[in-house]
Amino acid sequence: MRLIINGKTIERPGPCSLEALLRELKLMADRVATVVNDDVVPSKLRAAHQVQEGDRIEILTFAGGG
Repeated sequence: MRLIINGKTIERPGPCSLEALLRELKLMADRVATVVNDDVVPSKLRAAHQVQEGDRIEILTFAGGG
């Protein structure tokens, strides 16, 4: 399956949930915001949201500072 994540094309085997994809990428789900095909996917819906071939996924991380 081909996905575009933050502008980079990746290949991965078969479908999965957005939550599983974040785990696979070793990202802390509680510290990112996710957008799939220009639609925000709230954290509480990531387990149910299945990524599809060709999805454009943006994963935004938060940085603290002052």
